[in-house]
Amino acid sequence: LLGASMNVNMDSVAEIFLKLLFLLCVHHQHMAVAGNTYNCDDQLVSALPQSSFSSSSELSSSHSPGFARLNRREGAGGWSPLVSNKYQWLQIDLGERTEITAVATQGGYGSSDWVTSYLLMFSDSGRNWKQYRQEESIWAFSGNTNADSVVYYKLQHSIKARFLRFVPLDWNPNGRIGMRIEVYGCTYRSEVVGFDGKSCLIYTLNKKLINTVKDVISLKFKTMQSDGILLHREGQNGDHITMELTKGKLSLLINLGDTKTHPSNAQINITLGSLLDDQHWHSVLIEHFNNQVNFTVDKHTHHFHAKGEFSYLDLDYELSFGGIPVPGKSGTLSHRNFHGCFENIYYNGVNIIDLARRH
Repeated sequence: LLGASMNVNMDSVAEIFLKLLFLLCVHHQHMAVAGNTYNCDDQLVSALPQSSFSSSSELSSSHSPGFARLNRREGAGGWSPLVSNKYQWLQIDLGERTEITAVATQGGYGSSDWVTSYLLMFSDSGRNWKQYRQEESIWAFSGNTNADSVVYYKLQHSIKARFLRFVPLDWNPNGRIGMRIEVYGCTYRSEVVGFDGKSCLIYTLNKKLINTVKDVISLKFKTMQSDGILLHREGQNGDHITMELTKGKLSLLINLGDTKTHPSNAQINITLGSLLDDQHWHSVLIEHFNNQVNFTVDKHTHHFHAKGEFSYLDLDYELSFGGIPVPGKSGTLSHRNFHGCFENIYYNGVNIIDLARRH
């Protein structure tokens, strides 16, 4: 069964297999409708238990990380580490993957202890960390100038993570590191499915709903493997579109099949990103409007025009995610199936994972 493909139009055996797959791999399922607006500014820290807070060290039991809640005065009035240096951190476990839209900081209550700048790090596991970046560089947040004023910062782009870590960079020279914090956001609305490197998910398109002018595919992926097929669609005459991870880089290959029929631009290969096998989530967007194609990986976009017959690709009505159903069909690709997780797969507004989960 592990080596079999899964089809949305499935028989009873495949339905059972798909149910098992989603029981194993879908962590937090929330129905989401594209285009819906929702508020995402709830206070996330104030109601957390003491066990959700941790730190590199603490000055005393009354300076422990559990006292680091915004506007609270328990204990010594905030968290302070044993030694004030740039190797200290304050960490929060939000309990599940969460969308984080803003952060706020204070110093230690009624003290001379506050942080003037800090870094923000996030993680799904609490082991593999990533630094918040803005304007293509690691972002240092401006902190406090006294102990009790609140400095609020709306994130330019939200973070999706379970764990958040504040790393002080500078602090009051006449005091020590002292922090009270709040985090704002909401439950992250997502559909997640895992692939074991031996399977793929096939979506059979509704012919009546196919738009020949526009195609939009979006998804997120996370993997530790440097190679694997993320997406494949093929036609009868050798035309195909394939998105493949190769040595940690993502390639979009468009093949017009017969070079005699399509002598110009018979093959287009665009590569974006690097080190994408770092077990962090990466976003992908493919937009095809007639001959205009936009290929975006983590906010980096490659725009190009394809000449000739590109807008008339002879493609069938099946779109496969995670692998190629029949190995060896197309060209000289590695054909290694994807091993990792996909999140929120959309094809022209259709939620593919939710559709599969509902058979």
